[in-house]
Amino acid sequence: MRMEIFTGLNTRFGGLCLSFLLAIVMACVFSTVAMAQDAPATQPLPSESVQVQADAATPVEIDTEATATPSFDRGDVAWMLTATLLVLMMVVPGLALFYGGLVRAKNVLSVLSQVLVVFSLVLMLWAAYGYSAVFSAGNAFFGSFTEFAFLKGFTPDSVGSTPIAGLPDFLFVAFQSTFAGITTALIVGAFAERIKFRAVLLFSALWFTLGYIPMAHIVWGGGYLGEMGAIDFAGGTVVHINAGVAGLVAAWFVGKRLGYGHVALKPHNLPLTWIGAMLLWVGWFGFNAGSAAAADTVASLAFINTVLATAAAVLGWTLVEAVTKGHPSALGAASGAVAGLVGVTPACGTVGPLGAIVIGFVTGMVCVWGVTGLKRLLKADDTADVFGVHGVGGIVGALLTGVFSAQSLGGTRVDLDIGHQLWVQAVSVGFTVLWSAVVTSVILLLVRALVGLRVSEEAELTGLDVTTHGESAYEV
Repeated sequence: MRMEIFTGLNTRFGGLCLSFLLAIVMACVFSTVAMAQDAPATQPLPSESVQVQADAATPVEIDTEATATPSFDRGDVAWMLTATLLVLMMVVPGLALFYGGLVRAKNVLSVLSQVLVVFSLVLMLWAAYGYSAVFSAGNAFFGSFTEFAFLKGFTPDSVGSTPIAGLPDFLFVAFQSTFAGITTALIVGAFAERIKFRAVLLFSALWFTLGYIPMAHIVWGGGYLGEMGAIDFAGGTVVHINAGVAGLVAAWFVGKRLGYGHVALKPHNLPLTWIGAMLLWVGWFGFNAGSAAAADTVASLAFINTVLATAAAVLGWTLVEAVTKGHPSALGAASGAVAGLVGVTPACGTVGPLGAIVIGFVTGMVCVWGVTGLKRLLKADDTADVFGVHGVGGIVGALLTGVFSAQSLGGTRVDLDIGHQLWVQAVSVGFTVLWSAVVTSVILLLVRALVGLRVSEEAELTGLDVTTHGESAYEV
């Protein structure tokens, strides 16, 4: 006879969540105590005089330049606050609505919940150790998990302790947290409609730690690919190829949905998906132009490139559909917009407008094949085509970045050896694909052994909204 304590799944999962939250709280307490012990006994207020007196008669002036707080540009700060909010909008509601419309009506709330909760979980982990492991000194693959744990050493007034010296430290941390959150949340679309909620959370925590953190450090934190000279302005490898490959591997591991290939598993609400795609486009300006970390000419270049590449990709995808299928679709145009955004992400800060148009148009056309022919070849039930759009689009964009970043083709890199840079970009793509595939496979094996991956057939047939969350999106 099974013990009563093991008969209630909700009780076990609730206890696990409570333990996790308690661990975070305790870690925060211990971190705060340690910071307090390390802090000086007193700190001068900004309004206090910069004079001290050696004695009553002889005043001694302290060098005000030595004690001045590092300065920042208010315009840059205003733009980066806005950019951070734009990236937040990309995830909730943008990505959530995009995915929510693509699934069947009985699973829409489960997808919305997974995107929101995964994003929130990653934000907590980013503050706990993610920022530290990405942007602190370390080896070629990881930084220190403890140097800036729980943002240790940062204060509301601190400026210049991050790689971007001209921004308040907390602002840079917040901006980068949204990149970590959306990358992990992107994977949700690949295994939607048949995975256990607790498996999603455990997978996301582990993948953020072993999949996102090392790639971000390798490219942006002074690691291997960054030192090699790979160009990835806003996340072609770190975000899109990384998440796309993880989504493909996860779709294989979780398996196909019941009825896949035998009955039509149609999106339940294409207007919802269309709205989500347009929110992604608007939010992506924070993603791309915000990666300049200043309100300057580089941000302006990334901005215009994001406009042009996306429009070109919409036309490219629509053209291919019109020729091959005989009719362009609204879903195709929306998917083309996302594909163009993905393709221009690594290139937006280094290519010119012509390069952005070519990258967008080519990416839009290639991604049509990615979600049709290639998907059939790979035999993967990638529900929201995470690999077909983000993986394939990220690969195309990363490679073409090595071509159109050359000044001779309108880019910003003077005397760029296109052949050599193309090789470097290819190495970065291959490394990302291999890293993500191996790490994701290991994590999924572990998650499957600990909590299992897939819901029961009965739960899948009923729908995850009811069986997992106890609610329904629509009244029957």
